[in-house]
Amino acid sequence: MVTTETPLETELHRLAGSVPDPELPVLTLDELGVVRGVDVVAPGRVTVRLTPTYTGCPAIEAMSADIERVLHDHGIPDVSVVTVLSPPWSTDDISAEGRRKLAEFGIAPPRPHGVANGAPEKGPVPLALSVRCPHCGSTETELLSRFSSTACKALRRCATCREPFDHFKEL
Repeated sequence: MVTTETPLETELHRLAGSVPDPELPVLTLDELGVVRGVDVVAPGRVTVRLTPTYTGCPAIEAMSADIERVLHDHGIPDVSVVTVLSPPWSTDDISAEGRRKLAEFGIAPPRPHGVANGAPEKGPVPLALSVRCPHCGSTETELLSRFSSTACKALRRCATCREPFDHFKEL
């Protein structure tokens, strides 16, 4: 089902999407790809559809509260943020700008599905894909821990520059 937002819904979506992610404040919720839509239900009453990065994500409550605050600050008295689990969020939902910001911030962005080392793959994707160091660009990196500061990131170290870094895991 394809829905089109009205100009007001588009503006409210822009406002909701401008909220920084509470765990990765370098990204907005729109760049992260978690704001799925905004519906004006009645005058002054809005529903925002939000998809967590994974079921049970503890940041969803903070995201919802921040969206409510931003929309209240812009004159919407009744804001409801609902969690939408289908379709599930994927790291492919992160925008190109979001990926750029992650790398600039020192976090290796997730690879888009079907892409290895920046080139589209034809056929099966290899199981062991290298992760590029966000500091020096080397692909000679090693996994230190499957989990880092948040469950959606892994801790890696570059064999070239020896710097540790987070890698936003592909989902």
